[in-house]
Amino acid sequence: MKPVLTRQQLLARRCRPLHGERAHTDAEIAAQLAELPGWSLRDGCLERSFAFSDYHRTIGFVGALAWMIHAEDHHPELVVTYNRCLVRWNTHSVGGVSENDFICAARTDAVFAPAG
Repeated sequence: MKPVLTRQQLLARRCRPLHGERAHTDAEIAAQLAELPGWSLRDGCLERSFAFSDYHRTIGFVGALAWMIHAEDHHPELVVTYNRCLVRWNTHSVGGVSENDFICAARTDAVFAPAG
C-alpha cells in the first residue's frame, strides 16, 4: 500500500515521470482523499468543482491554474462555465490516478485559496 501523504507533503513534492509505476488502488485513493477535502473519485479521475461569483473570477482561476499546470507538466481536464470550473486529474501513463494527480489536486486547492 502506498503511504498517505499530508497536504503539506503533497505541496512540497513535484510531479515526475512515472515510467513503470502502477496506478493507485481504490483503497489507496480513498485513504489519500481524506487529506484533500472536496475532492472525489469519479470515472477514474480525481474531481472537484470550484465556484466563483462571475465569469471574470472563473477565468482568473483558470489562468492562475495554467501557470501551475505548465510548471508541473501535468495536465487536467477542465470544464469552464460562467461561475464554475470542474477540474479532473488522472495519469494516462499509469492508466489511473497517481501521486502526480494528488500533488496537482493539492496545488489546485492552493491556487483557489486566495480567490475562494
